[in-house]
Amino acid sequence: MSDAKFGGITPPPVSERITKFRWVIVGLLFAAMVINYVDRQTIGLLKADLSKEFGWSETDYADLVFWFQASYAVAYLIWGRVIDKIGARWGFGLAFAIWQIAHIAHAGARGLNGFIFARIALGAGEGGGFPGGIKAVAEWFPKKERAFATGLFNAGTNIGAIVTPLVVPIVALTWGWQMAFIVTGIAGLIWLPIWLLVYRSPQEHKRVSAGELAHITQDPADPVEKIAWTKILTKRETWAFALGKFLIDPVWWMFLFWLPDFLGKRHGLDLKSFGPPLVAIYLLSDVGSVGGGWLSSKFMNMGWSINKARKITMLICALLAVPVAFAAFADNLWVAVLIIGVATAAHQGFSANLYTLPGDVFPRAAVGSVVGIGGMLGAFGGMAMAKYAGYVLDQIGSYTPIFVLCATAYLIALAVIHVLMPKMDPVKV
Repeated sequence: MSDAKFGGITPPPVSERITKFRWVIVGLLFAAMVINYVDRQTIGLLKADLSKEFGWSETDYADLVFWFQASYAVAYLIWGRVIDKIGARWGFGLAFAIWQIAHIAHAGARGLNGFIFARIALGAGEGGGFPGGIKAVAEWFPKKERAFATGLFNAGTNIGAIVTPLVVPIVALTWGWQMAFIVTGIAGLIWLPIWLLVYRSPQEHKRVSAGELAHITQDPADPVEKIAWTKILTKRETWAFALGKFLIDPVWWMFLFWLPDFLGKRHGLDLKSFGPPLVAIYLLSDVGSVGGGWLSSKFMNMGWSINKARKITMLICALLAVPVAFAAFADNLWVAVLIIGVATAAHQGFSANLYTLPGDVFPRAAVGSVVGIGGMLGAFGGMAMAKYAGYVLDQIGSYTPIFVLCATAYLIALAVIHVLMPKMDPVKV
């Protein structure tokens, strides 16, 4: 081919072009998060019907959430270490297989204990989702792109939360609640062989050009040696991330597991009418997830430090969450949807930046472990929220105390993060 066809300019050799295969990896992670949240949210959408069929109290349902999160907490910590050892490809793949089989197993439950067993198994698998995803992002992206990449794949959680109220009611009303678990579970299994076929480290992947590999590895090289738990646990930065998760994760868990119940009790919605309000809320969440990651990356491209860019973005998100304290007072359904939707968007924007902190300051060899520790504490916070929500709803019957707690969590979390990590300097381990 002559140079004239390119306006007299010889194109660079294919090997020198910067490919963009790293975004395919984000797409796979996004799809996994969609499936993850369909699996996780299905029981919340079916809460009213299952409570009626099996005679569950608010405390019984809270116990279901509690045991899921207890399993998730332990699994999150274990998976973080396992994925650091065996890598994101096999670690994420194994976790996915476990949680998908557990989701399908819900269909065989015949009482509260059966559902608790299925939820424990689901938590054991889903605990590997985010450590695997964050590990993959740390492997495939330079620091300046990680918040945006994390925000993109984390947006899959919101799409999953949108898909669930659109698909599950149709399946449940047509074939029964058991088929809601079976149909979504089998459909989700399609993802697993695709992941195992496509994912490799960027250094080993044939679809990654030399230019893209140089882009991915532009940050200073990490030390190769293994990093002991004892070193990771003594770092203030570990606890900045972990306590941040402890404070904000319970808010998201509350939205995920109790929002359909709130809309039912406060605004009279049911399985046939949950769809549009929940879709609207989680579409706003998607805006927050992508926007929060984009904003901090934008600030960094303007010349701001990582420390300033991440924390200013988290402050904006924390302030946007404050009005959710008044969500239960809104008489109009769509006013309540707007208030809650902005709060969920704020959570996702805050979370996208919080999730990047381990990759920003720790060597890659420690990222999975740090994320695992933080996820465990976040799940512990969710366990406390489950007990609190069950108690408040049984004793008071109002969501207002719960929403007030949610409104203040982000400002407190940011203050704790800043005190423990005033500067985001690389951690020496």
